Amino acid sequence: MTRTVVWHAVLLFTIQLLATPPLPVQAAGDAGWMMRVESELFVNGKSEPVARSLTLFRNGVAWDFLELPAAADAGEELQLSEIVLHDPARERMVVVDPVRNLKTTVEAVRLERLGVSLAKWARGADDRLVRWAGGPDFDSGLEETDAGFELVGPRVKYAVAHTAAPSDDAAAAYRRFADTAILLRALLHPGGLPPFPRLALNRRLEAARAIPTEVTLEIEPKFGPIQGRPDRLRCVHKSHPRLLSSDLQRIDDAESQVAAAEPVELAAFVEQAAAKVE
Repeated sequence: MTRTVVWHAVLLFTIQLLATPPLPVQAAGDAGWMMRVESELFVNGKSEPVARSLTLFRNGVAWDFLELPAAADAGEELQLSEIVLHDPARERMVVVDPVRNLKTTVEAVRLERLGVSLAKWARGADDRLVRWAGGPDFDSGLEETDAGFELVGPRVKYAVAHTAAPSDDAAAAYRRFADTAILLRALLHPGGLPPFPRLALNRRLEAARAIPTEVTLEIEPKFGPIQGRPDRLRCVHKSHPRLLSSDLQRIDDAESQVAAAEPVELAAFVEQAAAKVE
């Protein structure tokens, strides 16, 4: 599996977001709690993850650290590939490429516009799965199970297991982070399904005052198995309502990296990111 296919897996799993109005920029009390979430992405039943992330929530912002294979071979050791500062109070995200020492800033309004354009495109598509994924109504396929939630559509099934969030503020902030992260991934690395099924699940999780512990996405290929393309993705999340001393140090280091990185326009940053995947 090449690094390009690893990105395909990440995108296929995460490009799910924003056709409804966004959440409030910052709910009262957001800054008063902390949480760490470790995530690992597995493909087609493999025992080793193809991607890993650590998300740290503190002082009303979230820091997301993404690790991908160090080389073109997805069997290579994972290394830090991207750092994202989610800053809802300033309605922006700062994305850092720590390898090339570059950064770019993405305004929240740009993601909102992307969500609108994705919805319009998906709802006019010929493929039944893409049209379904364009939304806006998923109620008929969304069910609560003993394990969590399931959402079933044409050739696709999402299954979500969850646990109670530390607080209502945490549930709302986690949903806001998840929504934003997913659409940001779509902007930086286009590909995958339209976003709206996962948005529906994110809303249901927040309503249940919960955060996910495991999310599985199964897709039946339209014309049979596609060589090298994943059809079952499983993301495991482990959360804890505290930060470790190493987490605080990592945030300090990330702040220094943001300050030191060279600012570039979004188009140049995306071009550099695409070059890394090739």
